[in-house]
Amino acid sequence: MEFDLTCLDSQDRYRLLTNFVGPRPVALVTTRNQSGANNGAPMSFFNVFSHDPAILALGIQPRLDGREKDTVANIRRSGQFTVNMVDMPLSRTMLVCGLGVETDVDELELAGERVADGVQVDCCWLPASPCAMECRVDRLIEYPRRVIVLGEVVHMHVRGDCLDPAGRYVDPSIYHPIARLHADNYIVADQQFELKAPQLDELLS
Repeated sequence: MEFDLTCLDSQDRYRLLTNFVGPRPVALVTTRNQSGANNGAPMSFFNVFSHDPAILALGIQPRLDGREKDTVANIRRSGQFTVNMVDMPLSRTMLVCGLGVETDVDELELAGERVADGVQVDCCWLPASPCAMECRVDRLIEYPRRVIVLGEVVHMHVRGDCLDPAGRYVDPSIYHPIARLHADNYIVADQQFELKAPQLDELLS
């Protein structure tokens, strides 16, 4: 089958792209609103794109009624946000934060989630998260129905049990991030395996 995405309805484009580009890691993004209250929202249009500088990207669409999401409004105003990686113990909080409540509702409080103040940014992070990355906005790329946020990671909080004894690599027996597939389908990275590339000189001989 062939699909011309320049002619497809946006929901059909969404369905095809999110069905095949996956799993996508889930970012539970925390920000602070103008009155100082916390905001939490899960984003699956998310990934890391550079280490030098350390750049993450978020893709955020408006609410269903066309209003800008609180996360975007807070990011525009403050230029700051934190990405909290999600594993199974945080899955309920992820789902509660995605319910689309009104601006004056603190999703993290609603979920009963413990928070801590940021070190280099003025928004909270979640101590239960395997890894929380404090970010400052590098730039916003504007589209009519989506904002691409590029953020520079300036500080990381890493849960101690997630790293090997040398503190260099994640421990695959502990760190099982949740990733989004499509619709309400997710996957957890609890069955890792190693693949070794063939020797180039053997292929060329």
